[in-house]
Amino acid sequence: MDSTDLLPVGRRVAYWRGRRKLSQQVLADRLGKSKSWVDKVERGVRSLDKVSTLQDIAAVLRIDTAVLLGRDTQPAGVVERVESVERIRAALSTYEIALDRPTPRHPLPVDGLAREVAHAWTTFQHARYPQVVDLLPQVVADAQRTHAHDPRRSRTPLVEAYRVTAALLVKLGAADVAWLAVDRAMTAATGDRVLVAAAAVQLGQVLRASGRTKMAKSVMLAAAYRIAPPVIEFGDPAELSLCGTLLVQAALAAARDGDDRTAVELLDEAGEMAARVGDGHDYHRTGFGPTAVELGRIVVAAERGDAEKAVILHEQVTVRDGWRWLPAEHRAAHLIDAARAYLHADDPVTAGRVLMEADRIAPAEIRHRPAGRDILAQVAREPTAPTTLTHLAATLGVG
Repeated sequence: MDSTDLLPVGRRVAYWRGRRKLSQQVLADRLGKSKSWVDKVERGVRSLDKVSTLQDIAAVLRIDTAVLLGRDTQPAGVVERVESVERIRAALSTYEIALDRPTPRHPLPVDGLAREVAHAWTTFQHARYPQVVDLLPQVVADAQRTHAHDPRRSRTPLVEAYRVTAALLVKLGAADVAWLAVDRAMTAATGDRVLVAAAAVQLGQVLRASGRTKMAKSVMLAAAYRIAPPVIEFGDPAELSLCGTLLVQAALAAARDGDDRTAVELLDEAGEMAARVGDGHDYHRTGFGPTAVELGRIVVAAERGDAEKAVILHEQVTVRDGWRWLPAEHRAAHLIDAARAYLHADDPVTAGRVLMEADRIAPAEIRHRPAGRDILAQVAREPTAPTTLTHLAATLGVG
């Protein structure tokens, strides 16, 4: 229980007013009340017995009404996210196939399984995370069942099922469960250099999300150079996409680890491959191309504290055709990073606009992803935050 839960409601009003850096007069003006009224509420002289008044105060303070009342509740989004992770964890933790237990469903044909997995990936790339949560338990079960029946032909969709599962779990902030999915992907891919490289893309995401930056850089480089063609000019675009994506992952890990020079060198190397691939492709669900590499440069600039450069690059890259060709998930995830850069550049107004654009493109990036909710809370605290944004933060219970 938070210490504020023990306070009378008037004291909680005073506490959150202080957190929002509002004077009693400003709070009173926004509520259409007098300063004396606010003072009496905070001292407990005047009671708050109208639900509408409580809701008005909570809206101005940008908190959930339940928080103002001191109820021991979690925001709905947090509860939903925990439940979603547990459902996927349960699906990954079943061993009916290994134990040779009977299952109610017959194995799907391999082509049917491939379509099911492709649908899950497409839904993920459209950032429809609640729908992906609903799909994945059955997709994982079907993939494992079909693989037991036809291991040779179903190997690729099995790896892809684990990949999309790991990708979603990283989005939901569940790196521990994502470890299980990506480990299974790597195990199933062993022996196939292309499948190993594809699974390694999610391995890099999980390692970075877990804070294992040195390991992430090392593993990503090993995987990248294993799939790299001897001569870039004659490389297969699909393999170049995997190699380039892994190099970008390694660069992001290097930047997080404070190795700026290596990060820049790796991005330059990835840029050469991206020039051969071009924008508008999505080989192995990577979205790799020149625009994706530039987005990596923006993250690296922000990591090394150069927020001004990050926002300049952001404004340049988002007017490209290649920007519009990226999946909605990719674009909205970048906008969250860009909003953080604008905040660090002391431009909360633009940070708010960027977040609203992310919410327009892919609402789940803000509403269901912890990183999105965190930056929303930071921007919503700013006095210049757009009203629509502060209302969204209040609705989601972040602040």
